[in-house]
Parts: sequence; C-alpha cells; structure tokens
Amino acid sequence: MNKKKKIYIAGHRGMVGSAVWRALDNNGYNNLIGLSRRELNLRNQQEVLEFYKEEKPEIVIDAAAKVGGILANNDYPYDFLMQNMQIQNNLIDGAFNSGVEKFIFLGSSCIYPKLASQPLKEEYLLTDSLEPTNEWYAIAKISGVKACQAIRNQYGKDYVSLMPTNLYGYFDNFDLNSSHVLPAMLRKFHEAKVNGNSAVELWGSGSPMREFLFVDDMAEAVVFALENELPEFLYNIGSGKDVTIKELAETIVKLRNYGASSKYVNDIIGVNSRLDELQAVFLNIKLKTLDIDNQKRIEIADFYLGNIKNSKIKLPYFSGNEDHVFHQFVIEVEDRKGFIEYMKANNIETLIHSQIPTHKQQAIFG
Repeated sequence: MNKKKKIYIAGHRGMVGSAVWRALDNNGYNNLIGLSRRELNLRNQQEVLEFYKEEKPEIVIDAAAKVGGILANNDYPYDFLMQNMQIQNNLIDGAFNSGVEKFIFLGSSCIYPKLASQPLKEEYLLTDSLEPTNEWYAIAKISGVKACQAIRNQYGKDYVSLMPTNLYGYFDNFDLNSSHVLPAMLRKFHEAKVNGNSAVELWGSGSPMREFLFVDDMAEAVVFALENELPEFLYNIGSGKDVTIKELAETIVKLRNYGASSKYVNDIIGVNSRLDELQAVFLNIKLKTLDIDNQKRIEIADFYLGNIKNSKIKLPYFSGNEDHVFHQFVIEVEDRKGFIEYMKANNIETLIHSQIPTHKQQAIFG
C-alpha cells in the first residue's frame, strides 16, 4: 500500500474516527483528510459530491454515524434510521461515482439477530429479527453493508464492511441519556465516588452478555483491511471474550480500587487515584516537613529495633542508611492471632498488611 495515497476519514473527530486516524498516522500514512461537520455536512448530498470532486480521495473510511445507547435509540428512532442512511448513502454513492478505489464501511455487531448463536458469525446477517432496542440504527447499518456488497458484486470494487463489537476508549460519550453501557457505567461509578454514595443503581438483571473491544485495537483492524484486499464483503471485529453486565460492573469497581475485590485481595491489576485536589493541598503543606517526619520515623524504628528482645518476634532488617523511612514497621510472628489479641489487650494497634503476598495475588499469576 502506497502510504502517500489520499485517505478521507469520515467522522475523524469521533471516538472511532480519531482512533483510525491515530493508527494510520502511527503506521506512516501522511496524506489524511478530515473535515468537521461545519466544513462538510455529510447529510447533504450536494456538499458530499462537491467534496469528492474537489478533494479526489483515493480511499474512504466511513467512521461517521449518529450513535447512542438504548435510551437514545428508543427516543429518536427516525433520527437514527434516517440520519445514518443519509450519511452512509451519500458517502458510498459519492465514492462509487467518483472512482474511489477502496471503501471501508464501519458498523456495529448490532446488525445481527437478537437471538443469534454465539460467537457471532457473518453468515447470521438477516437470518432473524433484530434487538428491538437498537433496530433503527441496525437497519441503517445493514443497508450500508448491503450497498457495499452490491457495488462489490456488480462492479468488482474493493468495498468492505467491518463490524466491531461494543467499543470503548478515548473520546467516548459519557452522556447518561445517549451513551453505551460501558461509558454510562463508568460515569455512574465515578459520580457515586465523588458524591460519597455507597450504591450504584444499574438497569436490568445484569445477566446479558456483552463483548467489548478497545477502539485502538479496532483501528488496527482497519489498517489491516486497508493494506489487504479481503476476499469477503463483511468481517466481524472483536476481542473473542464476552462478560455479563454484572461482571463488567464488578470489574469497574475493582479497577478503581487497585483491582481488589476486598481489602488486600487483588483479582486484577487496577489503580487508585487518591491524589485529588483536597489531598494535594494537604500534601503540599506536609512536604515542607517531610524530611523531619521521616527522620522521626527512623528514630522510632531504631528504638524498637534496639529494645524489642523477644525470640518469638522477627524484626525488620535495617541497614542504618536513609533508604528506609519505616512507613510501616513490619514484624513476623508464628502465632499471629494470639499476638494480635495480646497487643489489643495492651491498647497497641496492629494491622495485617496484605494477607496474601504480592507474588501470590490473582492479579499477578492470573
């Protein structure tokens, strides 16, 4: 593939289009075209035809669409059906009549029947009824797939359709009224954390299965389709692994808490962004006395090391250098339960830090 070919990415500012742009740019393609809605109204046939005439792109990647979740599809069925058909029909027909050599049409796995067997196969298309909650979007996308297939069959042009599973990633839509399940769930959990709520309400039973794919991985599939002449008209793009909505929710909870299902039990590798604005204010003040505080900890630890004389207690190693500030004073004992009870009876606080060693955590060894 000549990387100087002029490639037009429709919808280049959206989550999908921007991922495709990044992938092409990273792979050395340097003649990319992207226009905003203000610069080019894809629903206006005349504007699209004039664009093709003036710019003369050699390849078109259609990542433009009106998208949304269950609520949006339910509330605006005509908009989802008509606007998506207008966009893709103008792009596909304009590309065909302008001699565009390759067209990659991006859709969604929602084009397949609601009760189709898993994993989804391309031959399941149009074999049964669609999922009612997004059938308007699905019908529009099916018409785009069939349009590309018709051009391919009748004229032998390299027009191919890629149907990714549920996508997530950079520049996703987090509006609760129009977003898909994963970004909507992320926002709900984030707002619950910010507002100090202990519970998050989610719709349904949590049992439906969904397959998710990071949008940059999908973009690499687009690059592959661009650089190869594929033998079929339709290809599914996915991760090959699905989860229930309940499992997704539990995973999000774990990810924002070090990947832990309970304290010090890490099922997956996660994060915990505790340095918020308020913490930053306090830490900025404490930084001024950090060296003094650390020195005090070392002095306390040195006192413990010199005065605890008990064969049942294994003390931590300390070289005497400033490479250890004793954020914790960790000891080992044979009878941990008995030791804790003894310390508690003498009003001395203890804590079992990481009951499961790091190298034995589920997050590490899988």
